[in-house]
Amino acid sequence: MAQALPIPRLARTQAEPLLATIGNTPLLRLDQIVREFPDVEIFGKAEYFNPGGSVKDRAALNMVLDGERSGKLNPRRIILDATSGNTGIAYAMIGANRGYRVKLCLPENASEERKRILQAYGAEMVFSAADESSDGAIRLCRKLYLADPDAYFYPDQYNNPANWKAHFEGTGPEIIEQTGGTLTHFVASMGTSGTFMGVTRRLRRDLPEVKCYSAQPSSGFHGLEGLKHMPTAIVPGIYDEKLADGNVWIETEDAYRMVRRLAREEGLLVGISSGANVHAATVLARELTARGESATIVTVLCDSAEKYLSERFWNEE
Repeated sequence: MAQALPIPRLARTQAEPLLATIGNTPLLRLDQIVREFPDVEIFGKAEYFNPGGSVKDRAALNMVLDGERSGKLNPRRIILDATSGNTGIAYAMIGANRGYRVKLCLPENASEERKRILQAYGAEMVFSAADESSDGAIRLCRKLYLADPDAYFYPDQYNNPANWKAHFEGTGPEIIEQTGGTLTHFVASMGTSGTFMGVTRRLRRDLPEVKCYSAQPSSGFHGLEGLKHMPTAIVPGIYDEKLADGNVWIETEDAYRMVRRLAREEGLLVGISSGANVHAATVLARELTARGESATIVTVLCDSAEKYLSERFWNEE
């Protein structure tokens, strides 16, 4: 069973506004997954505790606030961006809270659960071809923006430094505090690459001895919704391939298998990218164990399984 490390919090004398609850998510120790690695601990940052349900709340809020500060976002403009789902949900939640209209470009094969959540928040959806994955949504979004740039605030999550800075300023310091600075490795898969870039840059500054590994699907044709195979995809402008100490290549079935294991062995109902991340952590754990090394590995549980429960892989063994 996964166990949570306590998060220091200030005493509260009154209720907080919704967006103030983004961040300060629990760090969970995975007790069952590591049984074959006696000298390794694996922790998952439980980002589904954010009010929009995913790690993307952090970046979306930072990009919106940055847009407000710069004057590029005002009530007359519509928030427009490409998304595979979670960032769009974050925009829709934040837009509803702050009074902005939201228009999102996403692949037409995005899960029905994601589409219904976006509809519930009142976001407008425009769909790109399923076989073009997130890259098709990016191309469609750019076309819409260029056709009427004065109508939109286009945060462009794939190229906006406010994306990775949200994790440099928030997620990274939280991980350091929650582990007492004892982590030895960090690993995370990449869509925009914002989480990996931001956390890794913070660790490079504050704990330079920590090894940081990216994770990617093993090919351009994969079932890991939201993740990019950088050699064949439109590479995000915020991505720096030189930042990682190494990369773990993920097979789709391994990620699916880990999602089922986390549910049945740890009691954690998490999404596909979370499964990919924990699988990548076990790949590192196996290599370190083979070398006789101990380790404390931290990864990210990006979202919960609520958006994927209609997927067929749950019926597999």
